[in-house]
Amino acid sequence: MPRIRIAVTGTNGQVVRSLVERSAGTASEVICIGRPALDLGKPDAIDRALAGIAADVLVSAAAYTDVNKAEAESDVSELINARAPSLLAARANALGIPLIHLSTDYVFDGTKRDPYVERDPTCPINAYGRSKANGERAVAAAHPCHVILRTSCVYSPFNRHFVRPKLDLARKQSEVSVVADQTGNPTAAADIADGILAVAHNLVEGRGEDRYGTFHMAADGAVTWAAFATGIFAASAERGGPSAHVVPVASAEYQTPARRPANSRLDCAKIARVHGVLLPHWQSSLGPCVGRILEQAA
Repeated sequence: MPRIRIAVTGTNGQVVRSLVERSAGTASEVICIGRPALDLGKPDAIDRALAGIAADVLVSAAAYTDVNKAEAESDVSELINARAPSLLAARANALGIPLIHLSTDYVFDGTKRDPYVERDPTCPINAYGRSKANGERAVAAAHPCHVILRTSCVYSPFNRHFVRPKLDLARKQSEVSVVADQTGNPTAAADIADGILAVAHNLVEGRGEDRYGTFHMAADGAVTWAAFATGIFAASAERGGPSAHVVPVASAEYQTPARRPANSRLDCAKIARVHGVLLPHWQSSLGPCVGRILEQAA
């Protein structure tokens, strides 16, 4: 496999940090470009920040990800998640390299009974989802050689998204209330990184007749957030960590500024067929992540 150079936006995000880890010792070199050189909140500086990169692929990974805060900062979310990616795509087009852009299951409204496929119309129900849907359209318009990867409920040992906060709660209380009427595919950032690396090599090497476009790339297996929390505590207990009893609650009982889709399940058959990428089941990836978090706490 030929060695390729992958430039990625951001330095501290969980997918970026996972990309750096998972690329070690492989045929991929990951170059992180973040603040202060690249600030997606200042789009006018994007061309200057990327002018000198020597890369085979550009990965647009940095984003505004605070779903609740985006309700009050929709203009900022739109700037970072839509305007900036359009400029990144235009720059990649000018450089003659493909772009991989990360998106989300939140571009859908969650009313479909079955898992969403790529051709389903987007219909976001919160400001974050709208900004990401607008970003998808902007990327597609700015660069024909693009891959948009939609994923779901990303977690890792590097941040405080769902897994770590639940373990922190279990250290303080014996019961934890978790929403039980929202379903998705919680996906480890390490697995997303592996998928990105595989897609990047396919793009550079010209593999896959329909290699460009929009793809769903999430963990195998769907689960409610209450059941996911139960899995977290089981994995923790197996490793001598904190555990708690999960109390399932309805979304109506757990009010947040932003509405969430009830169904965030993604059908990932297309990326398996075109790029040969099939992410592991969420249960197999959860244990190692929980183990790392417990090691860090110790």
